[in-house]
Amino acid sequence: MDSNAKIYVAGHRGLVGSAVCRSLLRLGAKNLLVRTSLELDLRKQSAVEDFFAREKPAYVFLAAAKVGGIFANQTYPAEFIRDNLLIQNNIIDAAYRNGCGKLLFLGSSCIYPRLCPQPIKEEYLLTGSLEPTNEPYALAKIAGIKMCQAYRRQYGFDAISAMPANLYGPGDNFHPENSHVLPALIRRFHEAKEAGAERVSVWGTGAPRREFLYVDDLAEALVFLMRVYSGYEHINVGSGTDGTIGHLAATIAEVVGYTGEIVHDQSKPDGTPQKLLDVSRLAALGWRSKTGLVDGIKATYAWFLQQRASGAGHRGGASQN
Repeated sequence: MDSNAKIYVAGHRGLVGSAVCRSLLRLGAKNLLVRTSLELDLRKQSAVEDFFAREKPAYVFLAAAKVGGIFANQTYPAEFIRDNLLIQNNIIDAAYRNGCGKLLFLGSSCIYPRLCPQPIKEEYLLTGSLEPTNEPYALAKIAGIKMCQAYRRQYGFDAISAMPANLYGPGDNFHPENSHVLPALIRRFHEAKEAGAERVSVWGTGAPRREFLYVDDLAEALVFLMRVYSGYEHINVGSGTDGTIGHLAATIAEVVGYTGEIVHDQSKPDGTPQKLLDVSRLAALGWRSKTGLVDGIKATYAWFLQQRASGAGHRGGASQN
């Protein structure tokens, strides 16, 4: 990847996109292309086509998406499938038609069947039913993988796909309803500590197991894949370890300094029982994650406190573009 060429990061203000920009700048990228959603509505085909025809980026990191946790996915299923299909279809097609040299599409580990063998290998895709709570989002991401593969097979377009584990880190969304579990718990425990609350409620039984990946580790992996990988199959990106939601909640409470009781609300859904990615393909290429969960949570909480102190607030929506 030529660091002097035009590199478009779609979704640069989101959790992943901002981390990709940080990684590229550290590596000396001199010609980053970024647009906010107000400047460029990626759901509008004509606007995306005009942008690519004018700018003609050599490389594209497709990190723009509508994302959120269980509550957001259950509340806005139409937006999750519609917006994500529009965004990825427009960008992948416009990139190919305007001479883009390489594109990386970012998916999600929720593409795999709900009751998948663990750890989850790439070849398990489409071997069983999806988790109902995020099926529309997962279907959109599966379509993106298949679109990249179809454009590679028919047109020879160098489009690759990466599927990350659950992500967290600086730039995360801490909305009380629309965020993912880790940032939501950071906010909940922090506010409980400030209020002197005796207990904090956590959705579900606490038994489901989740793998978490620090977003700056993911960004390094994506830049690495853009440099070294040009295969047909998608690649899992994760830490290779997981733990229960109950353990995660206890860990976050300790980092935040909350000493009250943690109560599990078993009337709320658990989601998928376990999601641990098999990252052997990525490891064979020469990359492994380096940020441990406790260190990552500490860095994320520090960023949360910094944003709150500065009055910047926290991203309240569920969009990464």
